[in-house]
Amino acid sequence: MCDHFSAREALLLLTPEQMGRADRAAMEAGISGSLLMENAGTAVAMRAQEICPHGGHVLVLAGPGNNGGDGLVAARLLAERGYRVRLALLGSREKLSGDAAIAASRWQGGLEKLSAGIDLSADLIVDALFGAGLGRPIEGEVAALVEAVNACQRPVLAVDLPSGIDGRTGCVRGAAFKAAKTVTFFREKPGHILLPGRLHCGEIHVADIGIPDAVLPDLSLKLWRNHPGLWHDVLPVPDVEGHKYARGHTVVVSGPAHATGAARLAARAALRAGAGLVSMAAEEDAIPALAAHLTAVMIKKVDGAQGLAGLLSDARLNAVVIGPGAGVGQATCERVAACLQSEAAVVLDADAVTSFKDQPARLFDAIEARSAPVFMTPHEGEFSRLFPDLAEHADKVEKTRKAAERAGAVVLLKGADTVVAAPDGRAAISARDAPWLATAGTGDVLAGMIAGLAAQRMPAFDAACAAVWMHADAARRFGPGLISEDLPEMLPAVWSQLAAERCAD
Repeated sequence: MCDHFSAREALLLLTPEQMGRADRAAMEAGISGSLLMENAGTAVAMRAQEICPHGGHVLVLAGPGNNGGDGLVAARLLAERGYRVRLALLGSREKLSGDAAIAASRWQGGLEKLSAGIDLSADLIVDALFGAGLGRPIEGEVAALVEAVNACQRPVLAVDLPSGIDGRTGCVRGAAFKAAKTVTFFREKPGHILLPGRLHCGEIHVADIGIPDAVLPDLSLKLWRNHPGLWHDVLPVPDVEGHKYARGHTVVVSGPAHATGAARLAARAALRAGAGLVSMAAEEDAIPALAAHLTAVMIKKVDGAQGLAGLLSDARLNAVVIGPGAGVGQATCERVAACLQSEAAVVLDADAVTSFKDQPARLFDAIEARSAPVFMTPHEGEFSRLFPDLAEHADKVEKTRKAAERAGAVVLLKGADTVVAAPDGRAAISARDAPWLATAGTGDVLAGMIAGLAAQRMPAFDAACAAVWMHADAARRFGPGLISEDLPEMLPAVWSQLAAERCAD
């Protein structure tokens, strides 16, 4: 079995401020800043050679700080290896300080003044202007240069992060380079994964520049890239002597007769996610429609919120999904309250979230009164209804964390860069592109998957992260033409690969 802590450690994401602390910790441990810069520049030069393996003309755009220093080192090494290198500096050599000044003293070539009108004819442009440490929007002549580079169709290699991308939020600050490749150091930053930053990075390479992993515990890190290495060791695996009752029992609350489809999607997904049993809780009028479509899913008749509470009083029913096709209104609020009074893990999706838009405190108080986990799965619109004061926050990770803390629930803020956050501050960002998920019903499938994993007693934060990753992986496997019904049927292949990788560790 692989070292689970090491796998999680490799997936940690550092904000620019935390990266600065890691640099300082390495230097306090006796590693010189000049050596770290030399190693960073060496990594950049190596990637430049991969893009232009037979030599050529490289234009390095260097900023006035350490990012520019990394570019100065790369320029020197590429020149020594026979490349024709031009170096354009923002500001003057005399104003460089610290390690960047040392790097400049070792550069024997000429320096051009960086401007919007600089000659961009080169086989490769290296962006070493600002990286992840950008403190303000790019404007004026530098912004014009960025736009000119993006328009010239030449490959860009970004140092640390494409200049103009906020390393913490992934937002574009004024203007930003679009890179073919990005070389970053020690660990990825949130801006590499959050949108739109991810779309500007191209292929990302993480270089070891000599910062010891021993500095990580001192940084109090709680943010990861979502990947099986984060939760693989707690993924539920059926026991050879096990039985269906040991794998948990998920209940999905159906909508009315004319709107049972969403709940059926969730129920099918819970089964495919591994729940031993799945039941549909339904009002009498919905039962004929459900019975016509369901086979492995049992149907339980309930009358209103009181009937649902009676059903869930059975502690063997240990996970419940409510919201898909439920309808927005007081009736759904009452059914949610019944779910939250149970001992089951509760997944609140879609209408179960929106129904509390005018009374969020009622929902949060009910969650606070229980010990079993609660999950919320809003997209941006639903999030804004329940957390209007957080909705416009530019930092997606931070606003999801604040929502999770306020609600006392694991919150999944869905999108192409889904963020999962727990009330204790842990968070993960999904970077598994699956554009085919943008179709009706896929969120209902995700809700069912979360409940299916929770029913198997997977820890709440890990269950949410695993469901998000597996959901996207299923979509990628199917590809174009995907509809929501296809997703559960792709899960056996997802499970098979995860099991094979677990056995190979």
